[in-house]
Amino acid sequence: MPIVASEIKKLRDETGAGMMKAKEALEATSGDFEQAVQYLREKGEATAAKKADREALAGLIEAYVHGGRIGVLVEVNCETDFVARTPDFKEFVRDIALQVAATNPEYLSPEAVPAEVVEREKAIYAREAEGKPEAVIGKIVDGKLAKYYEQACLTRQPFVKDPDLSVAKLTTNLVAKLGENIVIRRFARWELGEA
Repeated sequence: MPIVASEIKKLRDETGAGMMKAKEALEATSGDFEQAVQYLREKGEATAAKKADREALAGLIEAYVHGGRIGVLVEVNCETDFVARTPDFKEFVRDIALQVAATNPEYLSPEAVPAEVVEREKAIYAREAEGKPEAVIGKIVDGKLAKYYEQACLTRQPFVKDPDLSVAKLTTNLVAKLGENIVIRRFARWELGEA
């Protein structure tokens, strides 16, 4: 079945994939648009994993002030100045600043949570589950810890503009689209009157 240019363009517009990647996806899925989108997502995630080890020293620092009451600074890195100047990257950095302002995360990622905090949370969840079978307690603690990470860790939080996406998944999608490693490096948030 021949792949028509309008389908390639439609796929490119929806996914941000290059022309040849879009054509390859449509050919691999016999022209099925939804399967081609899934094919590109799977390929994109594989591409993002390959790029994760590459050094990201370019990027942007974004300042955001919400209503004169909340101030945020975020640093997001990429590999080149070229990508840092793209509208997609700038919008992403701005969205991360908005995310921090709206959700007030305590940590960047689960790996950044101090071990003593993790142990304290696990102890609390284990006490709450007392009386349950031992095999169930571990699952309850793991589930509640995952929920804690979703609330406290920026990369695990649901994205405020699309709760079906986590911030980590949003980042992975952008890596796949722009073709460079992208790293949320750090953030700071201040609220008027806080100690």
